[in-house]
Amino acid sequence: MKIDRFRHEDLNPFLHLASEENWICGRWEFAFLLRHFPLGCLAVRMDDAPVAFITSIKYGKSGWIGNLVVRKDLRGKGIGSTLMQRALADLVDAGARTVWLTASEAGKHIYERSGFAVIDMVKRWFGIGTGGLDAHPGDVSIADVLAMDNCGWGDMRESILTELLERGTVMVCNGGFLIGQPADGSMQLGPWGAVGRNAARQLLDGARIRAGDGTRIFLDAPVRNIDAAVLLHSRGFTLGGSALLMYL
Repeated sequence: MKIDRFRHEDLNPFLHLASEENWICGRWEFAFLLRHFPLGCLAVRMDDAPVAFITSIKYGKSGWIGNLVVRKDLRGKGIGSTLMQRALADLVDAGARTVWLTASEAGKHIYERSGFAVIDMVKRWFGIGTGGLDAHPGDVSIADVLAMDNCGWGDMRESILTELLERGTVMVCNGGFLIGQPADGSMQLGPWGAVGRNAARQLLDGARIRAGDGTRIFLDAPVRNIDAAVLLHSRGFTLGGSALLMYL
């Protein structure tokens, strides 16, 4: 078993394993990761064939573990734990002081062994675009979005926000922003930051209009965000899955 950096030819094998887990992963994500934090893209090889992967990114003093997947016939042999320890060491060496991830119940024990603790649960919500009178996305600078996002995240995520603003649509209002991006014929919403219910409602309704009539919309929201759940439910969104939010 050998751990080394992600190669261009590893992308299709990774996407195959990800599809078996029903993950939504885009090729653009790897181009982004390899540009901004190439240390975080790792593969385990056996006879030079990739059998497991992990990705991570660092924003300021925060790290995020994105995808950890091991080929099904090789699970339970410590490969995932070994990859995790390597990724954590690289994040800490790069200056991360807190590391976050989402996990399934089945994978929870791997992360607990590394010192992660559950802080919340993230629910995935699904809705439908409404179309209608076009909502102008508004004028906003990256500095404005970064400042608002920093209030919620606690670190400057300029690299990913700049990428998302270039790929998608940003809705802005007095007191908030919401980014929508294309995802396999659907619209994925987030990040979404608002200082009050009215701003959050205005942003969500604008995004539903921009998505177009009948377009599937999805987003993730922490369970503790009761206001978001109430708003999403009032707009006809339904729950479609969940993951544990963990941190170290």
